[in-house]
Amino acid sequence: MRLAAAAVALAMAVTACAPSTTTRADQGKITLSVWGWGPEANYDKMFAEYEKANPGVDVDARSFTTATEYDTILSTGLAGDNGPDLAWLRAGANLQPLVEAGRLLPLDTKDVPGLAGYDEKVLRYAKGDKDGKVYGVPFAVQTLQVIYNKKIFADNGITPPKTYDEMIASAGKLKAKGVIPFAFGGKDDWMLPIVASIFGTAHWGGDEFIAAVKAKQKKFTDPRFVEGIDQLNKLKPYFPENAAGVSYTDAQILFSSGKAAMFPGGLWELNFFTENAKDVELGVFTPPVPEGQGLMPGFTDGSYGVNVKTKHKAEALKFAAWLASKDYGQLYTDTLRIFSAVPGVTPKDPLLGEVATTFDQHGATYFMNEFAYGNPSSAAVFSKALQEMLLGRITAKQAAEQLDKSVSTWL
Repeated sequence: MRLAAAAVALAMAVTACAPSTTTRADQGKITLSVWGWGPEANYDKMFAEYEKANPGVDVDARSFTTATEYDTILSTGLAGDNGPDLAWLRAGANLQPLVEAGRLLPLDTKDVPGLAGYDEKVLRYAKGDKDGKVYGVPFAVQTLQVIYNKKIFADNGITPPKTYDEMIASAGKLKAKGVIPFAFGGKDDWMLPIVASIFGTAHWGGDEFIAAVKAKQKKFTDPRFVEGIDQLNKLKPYFPENAAGVSYTDAQILFSSGKAAMFPGGLWELNFFTENAKDVELGVFTPPVPEGQGLMPGFTDGSYGVNVKTKHKAEALKFAAWLASKDYGQLYTDTLRIFSAVPGVTPKDPLLGEVATTFDQHGATYFMNEFAYGNPSSAAVFSKALQEMLLGRITAKQAAEQLDKSVSTWL
């Protein structure tokens, strides 16, 4: 197996000039190619377990570090004859273009028995909106929270905040000591709705608000939603200087290097920080709100799908079945420090266990995954609006108005 270099893979995929992705080795082995947006070097190690049990199969994992361009890379690959046998698929609205173009093989419990055990709340993000068929094996459930450096907290006499005022006071104390409170950047706008959700979900009321918008009983111009996204403005003094120009990668480095005490982000960051800041002991907390209970947003983060053009359908489906197994789910969770979407998997990592408990008690749906439709997508429109808000060019109310206008074109 190999993890292809992103730049080389990008050039090959976009120009549709990649060498054949399904080959038969001299020993008679079948090679299944799997494209994803990692980069996760641990996939080679995980897929090696499948190879041990299936000596006639070699799994070639190709990871594209240019995650924001992955959709174009995959669409181009699947449209041609040199696409992967299996691929990581986006969830919900972002899956639909591939489904409607007929690029994916529908999956059922006959070929992938493990699908029968999935909660419908998870499985629905891997379905076609129009035909209701399943097109992927969900691979992860992500949660959104604030990750913090325990040593920096202890050195400054700070504990995870239990009230909103305490969070602001702690941020001020850190700033006074020369520590960046929150490692955050707005240059890569895809992160902005995520961070807005981390600090704002409890302000606008979580799932209750989502349901009301879908029922057209409320709009995104609702004062509570505006208040929620306005948290980015209120917390701006505690972000890095000129935060709108700070990239996602730069924000990661600020935290992993110990220059920042907190990082608002997804559960997927734990593996990155574990590998790049091995001496940093991590903790997590859900931001408190002035009134009521803080909420931890979460979402189904994609699935593994099978290329309808695969030359090795039987082998690809068998591999997909393994990806839906509890064995793989446990391996995934233990290796990547991310919640597998496979039912029945229990995290062994204490920090993951802590997150799981919080999410079970105070979890909410990440709102943007529910409102990512449209052309351009409402997610893209809102990301740009939040970036403009962070730059001071528009208000939180105006950003909310842009989202509401976009959603009204398709809801």
